[in-house]
Amino acid sequence: MDRLLELQGEFWVAAVETLYMVTLTLLFGGLAGLLLGIALYTTRPGSLLSNRTVFTVVNVVINFFRPIPFIIFIAAVQPLSRLVIGTGIGNNALIFALSLAASFAIGRIVEQNLLTVSPGVIEAARAMGAGPFRILRTVVIPEALGPLILGYTFVLVAIIDMTAVAGYIGGGGLGTFALVYGYRQFEPMITWAAVLLIVVFVQAAQFLGNRLARKVLRR
Repeated sequence: MDRLLELQGEFWVAAVETLYMVTLTLLFGGLAGLLLGIALYTTRPGSLLSNRTVFTVVNVVINFFRPIPFIIFIAAVQPLSRLVIGTGIGNNALIFALSLAASFAIGRIVEQNLLTVSPGVIEAARAMGAGPFRILRTVVIPEALGPLILGYTFVLVAIIDMTAVAGYIGGGGLGTFALVYGYRQFEPMITWAAVLLIVVFVQAAQFLGNRLARKVLRR
């Protein structure tokens, strides 16, 4: 306990770093994943903007990258990270890798949730003269919004978990704090303090996601 009190400054800095990485990853990866998911949904055969070529390319890209274990994915995208953001190490490099990995997972989740919208509702909108983009904006996305929120919540929890590997590329956060000050120095109290705060973050994210989804579904 005394050691944890000595490190409380570093502990809260690590907590802020974790929130920073998670927030930016969800922002960038969430937006890219939404666009990928919409592209998959709208270009699939028989959909609003059916295009077999575009659908096949996007589908293959997602299926190629999504199964790669994240620790390997970090190493694989380091050259691209250096090219895009100027560095392959640190928190920003991890955000870049996390955002890419999250976008592929979110893209598939978005596609699957958009597919749950009843075809009858879409046909009714078409019969009223609505175009593809208007149907997507005013019918498909609003109808799937509740499940989409739950899907994003699921990914958010996974992102919090994945930030724990930041130390492998020189990043910070609670995972690095637990590894450096807890595991390597044989201080289980410090390790568990970091674990418990990560659990708190996860529970808060899940609670807020569930609550928001319930509000949307009750409309």
